[in-house]
Amino acid sequence: TRIRASSPGAASIIDGKLTAGQIRQEVALAVSALTSKGLRPPGLAVVLVGERKDSATYVRNKKLACEEAGIVSFGTDLPDTATQQQVIDAVKAFADDPNVDGILVQLPLPDGMDERAVLSAVPIEKDVDGFDPLNLGMLATRGTEPLFVPCTAAGCLELLQRYDVPIRGKVAAVVGRSNIVGTPTAMLLQNAGATVTVVHSQTPDAKAVCANADIVVAACGVPEMVRGDWIKPGAAVIDVGINAKDDPTKKRGYRLVGDVAFDEAKEVAGAITPVPGGVGPMTIAMLLKNTLDARMRSS
Repeated sequence: TRIRASSPGAASIIDGKLTAGQIRQEVALAVSALTSKGLRPPGLAVVLVGERKDSATYVRNKKLACEEAGIVSFGTDLPDTATQQQVIDAVKAFADDPNVDGILVQLPLPDGMDERAVLSAVPIEKDVDGFDPLNLGMLATRGTEPLFVPCTAAGCLELLQRYDVPIRGKVAAVVGRSNIVGTPTAMLLQNAGATVTVVHSQTPDAKAVCANADIVVAACGVPEMVRGDWIKPGAAVIDVGINAKDDPTKKRGYRLVGDVAFDEAKEVAGAITPVPGGVGPMTIAMLLKNTLDARMRSS
């Protein structure tokens, strides 16, 4: 059902966990259709450098998601002491492997390592993260299609489209201009027919820009920066942020919040993503979809 502008206090929840589950199921069915014909399943390789617990958790979750979808996981784990050349060599080994359709380098890399040099070793046809400047350039160029769109940005658009949020002819504000989320999301919205303003640290009146928008995507990394009075009544709000906020009432001493003040915004918005359970689960789902797309192109 199409989400319409709701009266205050009646914001619909855009359920990223549910939608991600549907996408993962669609990918699993497509992989099953491949293997039932005796064809090779998609393969995703992850290169992990160092022993950051959060990175290790992300990689573990990606491998589990692959397994559930029937995608074959490949991985190389390197210590913090690995040289940049060793990391590049690991990437190149997967680039040459015909069973690997997508390569993901888990970021951040250890201090002193040139992220761009490492990522540039990933061939564009296996760049399932969508970080290659050629992919971003094609996204920005009218009349061309990128091979892959960065997963979180693709997830934001997928949520809006699957919940039938109108985009064409609407006004959108994207808060944040990172290469991974803000910039590609702005380009996707523009390509879908929205009039887009990117809000960043030099924007004179960020609140006024957002309050005029039918769609607000918050991806600035500042906990609860977007307040309820920044939201136009009935607007759709996509909250990309995930931040730890001190909360002594919680067993672990903190709770997760987004870049939007959820309790305030849900009183005004027409539709909103929660944190957690909104954009987060979509990132891995779109990674699986990108990996499947890479496999289909290689046929």
